[in-house]
Parts: sequence; C-alpha cells; structure tokens
Amino acid sequence: MPGEDQEDSGVRIGGDGYGGVRLTTQRARRRGSNLRSLVISGTLSGIVLVGSGVLWTVPNFASGRIQSVDAGTSESSRGAKNILLVGVDKRDDLSRRQQVQLHLGRDVGERTDTMMVLHLSEDHSRVTVVSLPRDTWTTIPGKGDHKINAAYQFGGPKLTVKTVEQVTGLRINNYVEVNVLGFIGVVESLGGVTVCTPVAIDDPKTKLDLRPGTYTLDGVNALAYARTRATARSDLDRIDRQQQVISALLDKALSGGTLANPAKLAGFLDSTFRTITVDPALQKDLLGMVSQFRDVSTDDVSFATVPLADVNYRSPTGESAVLWDKPAARELFRRLDADQPLVEPPAKASASAKPSASPSGSPSASASPGALTIPPARISVKVLNGTLVTGLGAATKTKLVEAGFMVPSAPGDTARRDFANTVVRYPSGREDSARTVAAAIPGAELREQPDVTGIEVVVGQKNHDVKKVTVTAAPTASATGSPASAPVATPSARTATQNICKK
Repeated sequence: MPGEDQEDSGVRIGGDGYGGVRLTTQRARRRGSNLRSLVISGTLSGIVLVGSGVLWTVPNFASGRIQSVDAGTSESSRGAKNILLVGVDKRDDLSRRQQVQLHLGRDVGERTDTMMVLHLSEDHSRVTVVSLPRDTWTTIPGKGDHKINAAYQFGGPKLTVKTVEQVTGLRINNYVEVNVLGFIGVVESLGGVTVCTPVAIDDPKTKLDLRPGTYTLDGVNALAYARTRATARSDLDRIDRQQQVISALLDKALSGGTLANPAKLAGFLDSTFRTITVDPALQKDLLGMVSQFRDVSTDDVSFATVPLADVNYRSPTGESAVLWDKPAARELFRRLDADQPLVEPPAKASASAKPSASPSGSPSASASPGALTIPPARISVKVLNGTLVTGLGAATKTKLVEAGFMVPSAPGDTARRDFANTVVRYPSGREDSARTVAAAIPGAELREQPDVTGIEVVVGQKNHDVKKVTVTAAPTASATGSPASAPVATPSARTATQNICKK
C-alpha cells in the first residue's frame, strides 16, 4: 500500500485533491462519437464569450458575425440580467470530413441537451452560472410533462425560454444559442485546456481513456471529456466536468497571453462568433453588455447545479429522468433573483475552538460548528492509516464512500503510526470542504497543512467513526419575523478559480 508521501494523482473534478502529472496519451487522442452530447461543448464556448471581457477591445469585430432569433425574452429594468444559454447540435452544419473526424452520422435537424442560466449581477461584479440537468422532468407549457430538453424540439427558443422561466421562477432577459462545432475551435485558439479527473474514464462511445491525473487536451479530446458520462454519477459528473472546462477556458481567455496576442484574440473571437445566435436586443448591445464585465476575474464567476431530490426517477412514460429538490431549487433561484451571491466568504474558525496537540506537537484546531457549504458528493478524500491497526484505513474509506464522499485511491499508511486522534488535513483554500469532512467524523481535528495537495483523512486510534452529513442552512426569519418552518438545502457553488486544475 502506498505510503504517506505517495500522493494520489487524481482530483475530484472541481474538487479538492490535485495531481501533478501532465500527460497526453495516444488513446486520449481518439475522436469522439454520439452527436447528441456535442451540444454541451457549444454551450461552454458561449459562457466563455459572455463571462470574459474580451469583446470590449474589438467593437467592430462582432458586427455582421452574430445571428439573431426571437426567443420571447424581455429586457431587464435593472442592471442585473438573466441569460439562458442552450447548446444546439446542427448536424447538417458539419462537413463530411468533420463527421468522419468525430465519428458522427449524417442525420439532420436540431436538438438541445445543455441548458445553463447565467446571472449577471446588478453591480457588474459577479457572474453566476447554474446548470439545469438535461433530464429534468418538468411541465412544458402546452405540451405536458417531459424532460426539459424536449422544449426546444417542441417549440424552439421561445418555448425553451418559457419553460425555463416557469420552472425557475426567473425572468429570462436574454438568450444565447450556441452550435457545438465552434467549441473545438475555441479550445484550439486558446492553445488547449488543462483538466483533471479523480477517477479513471474509459468510455468506448467517445473513445476517451484517461487514468486519474491532470491532462492538457486539444479541442476534440476536450469535447470528449466535457460530454462523457462514463463515470459513477453519469450526467452529474458530466456537469462537474463542463464547469471545470469552462473555468479553465475562462482563465485562459482572461489571461494577458490571450488579450495581448492579436492572433490568439482574433482566433478566439472568430471561433465563438461563428457559432452563436442571440436575441435581437442582445445582438444590438452585446459588446456594450460584455464590456461592463471586463474587470471580472475567475474569482467573480461561480458555478452551481440545481439541487436534486431523485436522480433515478422513472417517468410515467418509462424514461429515466431526475427530479429537482423543489424547496432547495426555490431558494437557489430566489437568491439569484435577489441578486445575492451563491459563494460566500469562507467561514471563520470558531473563536472558542481550542487547539489540540498533534503527534508532532503542532497545534490543530478542532472542527468548528457552522453551516456547511460543500456537499460530500463534491469532495475527493485520501485516506491514510495513522495507527498500527491493520485494515482501519480500508474500513474508514468504506464508511466515507457510504457517506457520499469520493475516495478514488486505495488507503495508504502514514510514516508515523502513533496518531491518537483522527486528523483532517487540507491545503490553503480548502477549508470549506475540509469542514464537511470533519463534520462527518465527529471529534476529528482540522489542520491546515501547506505540504498536502488535497483533503486527507489520517485515521487515528479514536474518533474514526463516520456519519452522513447534510449541507443545510439554518432556519431563517420570514418577512413577518417568524422563523421558517424548516431549513432548506444551501445552494452549493464554487468559483471558477476553485474549479481550475492546479498544476
């Protein structure tokens, strides 16, 4: 079994452990298939366009390149805006060479699978991206109950906007539709994208084969990475990968290397403009709107997914779908509508928490109480046995997995085997996730440690039981001053900076 210093090469997508290997394998260069999922990638490039501020530098470049469509949107009376982004696959736009390269058929027509709501704050300081799972079972106005991605097929952009407004309670002010093929060009224009996976991906449909670790992918392989569902949580993992890829592309698009290089900037803009369609109001003032966000950084862009109550719902028609956690979803969209950020400053350690001594003599603060912000399903953990008790690490890993955490690697052993208490170690910037892990291991100590690359659980002789935890918000007062009847799940979100893979 690996020792304490043998670091886990994988990371949770958008999560907490980061690998240091940088590879490009031959098998990872294979081309993808299954056009339906191509729509995901087009949406990514649309978010990079709106989320970066690069358009303000070229006011005449976009003229005549962006098409418009009447999507039934309504202009905002305030500075804040809600933009619906959908990815549409138009197979008839692909050349035969492109179809062969991507292993696609020749079917024509349009479909949409990926939907995201972008909220641009009134003070122009934040961008919030909320992914709407494509298999969401909901009511489509005038059509009955279906998966949300059927709205586009039934009624195009107008019905899609109307459906999203109905299910979210938000007013959609603008609409951006992206054709998928441009995503490959966007990635190539930025010199590739760095991604990281905590688990192996072996997808025969996309021909993507990756071991846990960090990779730099070209456009075609980035497309396969963003759309594969060949991991345990299927579409939910895919959403995490999409958000990770968007974050990495934003980081590159906002970097001085892109903004200061005319060739890179022109290639990036041209690749994006060629594949987007917007509502008429946004077409007239796209540059003006985006220019207001030219100072936004990756710290100011956050990502969330609609909370789900049932990920294995079987619809009356026999389809596999997902159901939203309605109270939690209402809270998420209420906060967006109120222009409130989803990512709050990290919680401070309790002033009353007393440090306890670690085996090495350094102080270690006990886990402080307070609302948890990161759910177990988004946290990757490495387990190390700090005792001489054989099998204690493996038993703890099993319990953590049962509690919903990701533990991608086999347990290891620490160099010293005299840990009396269980310790949760974490690098700088990962306190929010470490607090969730510590809450699941009552009595465990929290310790920030600069030489670790992710969340580590060092199992001690005591306090190694694991319990399930729920990320919830405390009851709040209503408008009348009376307490709320019950807590609802806190929207879980991460910034683009947190999502970027560390090298």
